[in-house]
Formats: sequence, structure tokens, C-alpha cells
Amino acid sequence: MALTILNNISSLTAENALSSTQASLQKTLTQLSTGLKINSGADDAAGLSIANGMQANIAALTQSQQNASNGIGMLQTADGALSQVTSLLNRGVTLATEAASSTLNTSGTQATALDTEFQSILSTINTIGSTTNFNGQAVFTGTKLSIAMSDGTSTGNMTVSPTVGALTTSGLGLGGSLGTASLTASKAPAAGDTVVIGSTTYTFGNAAAITANAAANTVLIGSNAAASMQNLADAINGVASESGTEFTAKTATNTQVTASLDGTDLTVTAQQASDNGIAISAASTGTAVIYTLNGASTLTSPTSASLLSTSGATNALTALTSAISTVAAQRGTLGAAINQLTSATNVMNTQVQNLTSAENSVMNADIGKTVANMTQYNVLQSTGMAALQQSNQAQQAVLKLVQ
Repeated sequence: MALTILNNISSLTAENALSSTQASLQKTLTQLSTGLKINSGADDAAGLSIANGMQANIAALTQSQQNASNGIGMLQTADGALSQVTSLLNRGVTLATEAASSTLNTSGTQATALDTEFQSILSTINTIGSTTNFNGQAVFTGTKLSIAMSDGTSTGNMTVSPTVGALTTSGLGLGGSLGTASLTASKAPAAGDTVVIGSTTYTFGNAAAITANAAANTVLIGSNAAASMQNLADAINGVASESGTEFTAKTATNTQVTASLDGTDLTVTAQQASDNGIAISAASTGTAVIYTLNGASTLTSPTSASLLSTSGATNALTALTSAISTVAAQRGTLGAAINQLTSATNVMNTQVQNLTSAENSVMNADIGKTVANMTQYNVLQSTGMAALQQSNQAQQAVLKLVQ
């Protein structure tokens, strides 16, 4: 090989090798300090993309677990309240059974004392229904919950929608108010007349008042009383008419709530204890007439159960037995929803575990291997520095030829 002085090739080679070693050593030290094999997209672009996707899945599943846990807590709160209601109803059965006996002095203080405690039980049930809350929200609203769960993908979404029914004594068939009617004294409803069913108000209006921007539940006045009441029945049922103009919002979504006409008498019927705020006593005929042929603004609804007479106590006993069955059915529904959410939570726990393990294998550094690499690069750095020093000294040997 020719002797030259313009370029020190061996020094350049040693310098390049040393730079590469130092870069590898720096990368290894970064992995040791962070514990991650991939610290930037330059380390492994594909691996980083896969790991980020898994992290998104884990984040979605972790929050879904919390959502399910909150849902279970709310349903368990409702179930616990219903458990207390069952205890109260059982006490009511005891009182009604005692009051139904002909040996009791119903005209004196004995029946009054029994009825006083019984009415207190009914009041307590209503209080439980109106004051039971979870996370600042009323529990017994009669509306569906929406408990969303997802794994972060477009196809991995799931919603559990249990319904926690409204809790009232009227809803349990122990009597109460159905609603109010505010109709004119004429034989046909007039513009502005209203009828309230549960929590929904229906307002009569003429054709000019029925527009695309009309208030919700505006009912078209028909050509006669029967036609007007048919329109109201359609509005309650959520059934569109031929014109499709008699109501602007469907509110009674459960097909078990119906409205029917007998002449111009409109009768609202509930086939279950409580639905959408409409409550019919199980001890009554199960119907309420809200408009009659003579145009009276009347609304018939069952009265509260009473133990002041043996016949009233007998009727109350029947209603209480039905109420206990209703509560038991509701608790069964809640239990099924709790089990569904619990199963979903268990599945999500397993998913999070498996995804975390997979993400760990992609992102986390193998510490043993990384330490071995660091040792190797430290040795190479030392030998590289020595080689660079030797190559620089070797170039100076050419000067001896000109001495």
C-alpha cells in the first residue's frame, strides 16, 4: 500500500465506526432510561403504530369498565331501594290482613290506627321513589339508561339499556292520580284546551295552529267531538293519521298504553302498573275516562287504598299482593341487567390484560438484552477510541522518511 499524507483512511474508518457505536450506545441508554424499546417513530414505525392502536383499545376498555361499574352501582341502588319497598309492602300485607278481619272494630280507633300506619307506608314508598339518587341523578325515572361500552374500534361498541321503572304507589296499583283535564264546557274541545296524561301535556289547536313549528303534542281539533278525541287518542298512541297533522311528537312509546273511544268518551288504559307516568290502580277497572259526551272536564282515577273498612282492607290486600309481584319482577329485570354488565366487565378485564401483554411485547425493552448491548457498545467505544488514536499515530510515522 502506498504511503500518503493527504488522507488518513484508517482514521476515517475508525472515526465512522466510533460514531456508529456512540449512536447505538446512546439509543441503548435511552431504552434503559425509559424502559421502552420504541421511543420514536424512527425506532420502529410499524411497531409504534401497532402499539398506539392497542393503547387506544386499552383506554376505551378501561373507561368502559368504569361506565359498567357506574351502571351496576346505579342498578344496585335501585335494587336496594326496591328491597326496602318489598319489606314495607310485606308489612302492609300484615296490616291489611289484620284489618280485613271482621273481629276488628273498624268504627273505632283500631282501624284508624292500622290505616294510619298503612298510609305512612304508602307515603314512605312514594318518598323512596322520588328521593333515591345515584351520582346526583334520580334513579326511578321510568326511562331507559344508556350504558356505553367500547373497545375503541368502530365495530366494538355495545350499549346496555335497562329501564328502571318509576316508583310510586299509584304505579304499584295502590291508588293515585292519573292526570288532569282542562276542557271547555262545550261538547267538543276548543283551541287551547289541554289534557295532561302523566307528565305529558296535550294542547288542542285549529288547523292554522298545526304547523311545522307547532309545539310538541299539539292536537288538531276535529270536525266534531269524536274526531277531536280520536286525534287525541292517536297522539297518545303515537299513531299518525291520514293527514298526519294532529300531533308533532310521539310520547307514549309503549304499546301497552292505549286510548280508545266509545262515542265521544275517551278512555285511557294502562295494561301494566306504570308506564310513561300513566298509573292505573290494579284494584280498579284499569281505565280512566278523561272526556265525556256532556263535555265535562272530568278525569276519573282510582283512590288510594284504605284499611278503614273490611272491604277496603280486602281490596288493599289484593293490590298489595300484585304490588309485591310487580316489585319482584322489576328486581328480576334489574338483576339480569346487573349480571349482563358484570359479565361484560369480566370480558373487558380479560381484554385489557391481553392487550396490555401484547402492547408490552411490542413497546417494552428487554432489559437483559439491552444491558448486554450496552456492555458491547461500551467495549466497542473503548476499542474505537484506541483504534482512532493508533491510526492518527500511524500517519505521523511518514515524517521519519524526511528526517
